[in-house]
Amino acid sequence: MYIVFEGIVGTGKSTLSSMLLEHFKKELPDKEVILTREPGGGEIAEAIRTLVQATQFNEEMHAITTMYLYAASRAQTIQKIVKPVLKRNGIVISDRSFITSLAYQGFGEGLGLEEVLEANRQVIDNTWPDVVLYGDLAPEIALKRTRDRDGDRWETRSTYFFEKVRKGYEEVMKHELFKDKIFKYEIDNDPDVSFDRILTILKNKDLI
Repeated sequence: MYIVFEGIVGTGKSTLSSMLLEHFKKELPDKEVILTREPGGGEIAEAIRTLVQATQFNEEMHAITTMYLYAASRAQTIQKIVKPVLKRNGIVISDRSFITSLAYQGFGEGLGLEEVLEANRQVIDNTWPDVVLYGDLAPEIALKRTRDRDGDRWETRSTYFFEKVRKGYEEVMKHELFKDKIFKYEIDNDPDVSFDRILTILKNKDLI
């Protein structure tokens, strides 16, 4: 099973994905379960993450450049981390996926959903998430919850930018490819409440 957490910055994806990892380790002690992230997860993918998100340049990085750098990182993660675990019948939990690019570059930076999806088809290599857990939160609240303003260029973007990204996620949810895979839940200040909502989704869909 391949489970992905999605949402704008400040929606607790890292915390909640870690909680799900511990839940599966407790409930399925004999099952291989890993947690990875995009961009990142391995040496090469993490180096690309640093390049895109935490390196200061005198020139602005174009949205198309950002899209393809993320795609390159994603290809490495899928081929070296995600697919091997799935082939061993394990469970992969991922903090973000190509769907982030659909929302961020497709809508936030205006490249278009279909354009970004097409650029990622070969990268995905037919490795589609079984379920996408989309945590929804108003941008003005989410931006107050971010923790890495100096190390992640996205966390310095405006509320207006994240309003576009949020609308992008809503459009992705309607897409024929994803309408039966993406499930939205509301983010609560208490991570335990948010996590209970996640477990309810997974149980209702007979995924756990």
